[in-house]
Amino acid sequence: MSGKRIGVFVCHCGNNIAGTVDVAQVASVMAAEDGVVCTSDHAYMCSDPGQNAVIAAIKENALDGVVVSCCSPNLHERTFRENAKAAGLNAFDCEIANIREQCAWVHRDPGEATEKAIRISRVAVRRLGRSRPLEPIDTGVTRRVLVVGAGIAGIQASLDLAAAGLDVLLVERQATIGGRMMGLSETFPTLDCSQCVLSPRMVEVARHPRITLMVSSEVEKVSGYVGNFQVKIRRQAAFVDPDLCKLCDDCAQVCPVVVPNEYELGLSARRAIFMPYPQAIPATYTLDESSCLGLNPVVCGKCRDVCEAGAITYDRKPETVVEQVGAVVVATGFDLYGQEQLGEYGLGAIEDVLDGLQYERLCSASGPTKGKILRPSDHRAPKDVVFIQCVGSRDPARHCAWCSKICCMYTAKHAKLFKHQVPDGRAYVFYIDIRSGGKGYEEFVQGVMEEDEVMYLRGRVSRVYQDGDKVRVFGTDTLSGQNVEIEADLVVLALAMQPSAGTAAIAKTLKISRDKDGFLAEAHPKLRPVESVTAGVFLAGTAQGPKDIPETVAQASAAAAKAIGLLSQPRLSHAPTVAQVRSRLCTGCRMCVDTCPYDAIRLVQGKAVVTDVLCEGCGSCVASCLRAAIQVKNSSPLQMKEMIEAVLRV
Repeated sequence: MSGKRIGVFVCHCGNNIAGTVDVAQVASVMAAEDGVVCTSDHAYMCSDPGQNAVIAAIKENALDGVVVSCCSPNLHERTFRENAKAAGLNAFDCEIANIREQCAWVHRDPGEATEKAIRISRVAVRRLGRSRPLEPIDTGVTRRVLVVGAGIAGIQASLDLAAAGLDVLLVERQATIGGRMMGLSETFPTLDCSQCVLSPRMVEVARHPRITLMVSSEVEKVSGYVGNFQVKIRRQAAFVDPDLCKLCDDCAQVCPVVVPNEYELGLSARRAIFMPYPQAIPATYTLDESSCLGLNPVVCGKCRDVCEAGAITYDRKPETVVEQVGAVVVATGFDLYGQEQLGEYGLGAIEDVLDGLQYERLCSASGPTKGKILRPSDHRAPKDVVFIQCVGSRDPARHCAWCSKICCMYTAKHAKLFKHQVPDGRAYVFYIDIRSGGKGYEEFVQGVMEEDEVMYLRGRVSRVYQDGDKVRVFGTDTLSGQNVEIEADLVVLALAMQPSAGTAAIAKTLKISRDKDGFLAEAHPKLRPVESVTAGVFLAGTAQGPKDIPETVAQASAAAAKAIGLLSQPRLSHAPTVAQVRSRLCTGCRMCVDTCPYDAIRLVQGKAVVTDVLCEGCGSCVASCLRAAIQVKNSSPLQMKEMIEAVLRV
């Protein structure tokens, strides 16, 4: 143990800690530890009085180090280190002993919890006794941001970033921007046209001088560190030049290939060369190589032959570009839960059973029926429509455990749109609970029930099957206790939202976490809701979890604000608790290089070298090194030994 003068400060955290741990006893026992010269406990250490008490104790007792026994370091380590720095200490002479999440919250017996809190605090004291003062690692910054995904979240984030004077690289894997919102008809609760709201912003993105738009592109690799990321992007071949395309439609008219239109969710067909929809950005036709008869060699060539503008070129190749950015905003959106797992509802097997997004296209003026709600099977207006909520949601036994949050509202909107078109029609909604948390949302749902006379039936549907030209729906009304059987012309399913197909890949590329449901995980649900665990990578929209459009836009602006705040600094700093190599012991075996999850170690002239700004101090390299040639600063083998001895001491 070094000769440091250490103070230990124990937090009650209201009753979060004091309800299980005898805080006064912890402070009393720690006062007898070697090197500890003062201890105290406070109701809320993170409060202004609590922090001032620490500063006063540091000055009065000439402390060299501080241990704060409180909550997780993820929550307040920075707070207390800045507090220690304000009192004249090195910020890294402050240690956090987590006696809330790792002790008070996981124990019921006060005696056991108190004893464990003492041991955790003792370990922190032993570690601090051998710690050395460290200074943050200084690094430059690239004032440019990569935004992945160009739905409403990516568009909003890009515009906010560009308005702040930052250059933006907006990457979208589809041929046009706009995402899921562009496929909607109206938006609840105001029923304003989604295209009317979104289209001007799409045009603004395309024309903004600070935004570089890359469609039909995907991020393949990201290396580097916060402030200085290197991004590798693969761009599909653009066979149609958007600057030359006149949108005349001559090419589509002569194309012999007809395939389902994915932008209309299979409700209509398209040609191999097509425009996704009239408001598409970029405003150009797209040649789908996967459905074309052949380009190498050219099998057809009719579209090129009729293009008077000369916009079509068949010999284009995919290209890979490398860009430098300082931060990343991930806005990869959502998909609907797979129909192949919902056979009991007939989705994909019965033509007149649709999911919510397909129904949106029927309602949209730019959709396959020009806004008329018609049955896909015979193109007649339906008279009886059944809407089924929570299809795949809130079902941990078979499907998705989570609530998809927006289904109650958009189902109410769907029923309202149907009643507007078919006033004498009958709409039925099967629901479990109505969740309408939002400004004006509850009033909207109540209006649908009362003014539009939509019948809500509380209960699940057990079976949906084809019966002649009708779709028969069996369910139960749990309020009346009666079984319900409805002969429907159309059935609309509110499917669960799930992360988009590319979420897992982009999470792996960016080294960010996903939660148990596959959505991107935020660093802290309350204090860092738009930050990932990887510094410089921010989250926006439904990639992080189910949410409606207002919440998506708000989160996108929040992510942009975080990136702006980060990149507005003249220089960035990195935590100095990084790995260091003792070259005389290193044999160049590469085990640490292969183990490092952050690509922070490389071999130089047969010896391992750490790039400090890439290292996150995880210790994987330490565990892999057979000769103990590498260790993390302030986590030395001697510190580990003394910490183990301290926790085992009775």
